[in-house]
Amino acid sequence: MLHTSLHVGRAVTTLALCALCAHSVAQVLPSATEPPQIDAKLLVERADEVRFPKGGFEMEVTILSSKPNEEKDERRYRVLSRGGDNSIVQVLEPAADRGQAILMKGRDLWMYVPDVSQPIRLSLAQRLTGQVANGDLARTNFSIDYDATVLRTESIAGVEHVVLELTAKERSVTYAKVIAWINRANFHTAKAEFYAVSGRLLKTAHYQNYKPMLGRLRPTRMTLIDAVKKNEESVMDYVSMKQKDLPDRVFSKENLRRLD
Repeated sequence: MLHTSLHVGRAVTTLALCALCAHSVAQVLPSATEPPQIDAKLLVERADEVRFPKGGFEMEVTILSSKPNEEKDERRYRVLSRGGDNSIVQVLEPAADRGQAILMKGRDLWMYVPDVSQPIRLSLAQRLTGQVANGDLARTNFSIDYDATVLRTESIAGVEHVVLELTAKERSVTYAKVIAWINRANFHTAKAEFYAVSGRLLKTAHYQNYKPMLGRLRPTRMTLIDAVKKNEESVMDYVSMKQKDLPDRVFSKENLRRLD
């Protein structure tokens, strides 16, 4: 009887130790069903690299804006960009505005108008045309301007996307907050919501028509829809994109007058 009790006692002790070890390992290692930790900052950086190349580049953009009972407004721009925070946006069409250009240097923005002696100071949040703000075209890099946190994951058309909240690092950026849906596998941005300081939703962007450009698939269209007047939208098409060496002297107020 004593011999049997000793065996039972040892078995209970062994089971208890095994349970304790399993509990300790579970605290260190994620379970098989628990997804690996998501690095929000890295995810935004990778998504930035998908939308636009890291080095200097030139692209041509058309913007078609529409409102009910009004003629559609079409505009064409040439954009020179380097590093996400240096850019020039030059108006090509309509002909009446040709020669106007916007310079972004860091978070400072100036507009050059041929008939005005000095460049005019602008903000990134000011409207460029239709639903497009200056910063939507001149500033292309979320990871520079926003701190990112993971909210959740969602399925879009059967594909897992990470939903990120991007909070502005400074008040001078284009939007106070952005909610972005990014494909976890290939870093493609599906859509984004843009918010004002008050927390009001301003507009929603859809990133579409992913096609090969400069060595990888990139969105060649962004559709911006007004949050309140949902039948008002602007469709921004990236017509062409090529790498270009852009030294510092290109991004100067003096150079705005010399643009061809």
